[in-house]
Amino acid sequence: MLDFSFGVSAPGQAPGIPTTISMLIDFHTLSALTMWLIDTLAAYGGPGLMVLALLDSSFLSMSGINDFLLITFSVAHPSSMYQLAAFTALGSVIGCSMLYAVGRKGGEAFLKKRFADERMAKIQAWYRKYGVLAVVVPAVLPPPTPFKLFVVSAGAFGISWPKFLVGVAIGRAIRYFALGFLAVTYGPAALEFAKNNFGKIGIATAVLILVGTLIFMLARRKTGSVVV
Repeated sequence: MLDFSFGVSAPGQAPGIPTTISMLIDFHTLSALTMWLIDTLAAYGGPGLMVLALLDSSFLSMSGINDFLLITFSVAHPSSMYQLAAFTALGSVIGCSMLYAVGRKGGEAFLKKRFADERMAKIQAWYRKYGVLAVVVPAVLPPPTPFKLFVVSAGAFGISWPKFLVGVAIGRAIRYFALGFLAVTYGPAALEFAKNNFGKIGIATAVLILVGTLIFMLARRKTGSVVV
């Protein structure tokens, strides 16, 4: 188990949470359950981040806590960045898979009760047109992107399990390894940079994915290959 008990607790800060992250997260705005989970699981390093990511990607919402914890721990332990990012991505994939299963079992009826038919039609059309990209792009984007809506919709609209799994794994891996790389490259400054540019980073990454996919598809068409 990695030792992440560095730093000192500030007033109103959860015990065991690095001081650097307290400057970016208002702990007073978090629920008691979220505070307890962070305090309990963060000390376990990668496995703790995995459980937090699992919960955040399934039935709880923690407002980007995983992202900042990953950056904080990667700054403190650069050599463990790959392990931390992998654990976080794995936990998120497992959590998303749980929501996908919910979507497969009556998810469409649930979505119709909660959202307008027009919005659901747009999401369904997005899946039909872009396939796995409809999972990859939202998986990269940071909050407040309604990613869970896309996850439940994937199950409800019958997106195949292999495609969904690949899409989520790619999107989450890109997101968390990019944050880890940012932390290792820029050190403590990465926390403030991520706080001020979180949305821009996610959008820029999503645009690069779309552009890269478009170039790949055009190249395959020019060579006469059949695009599946």
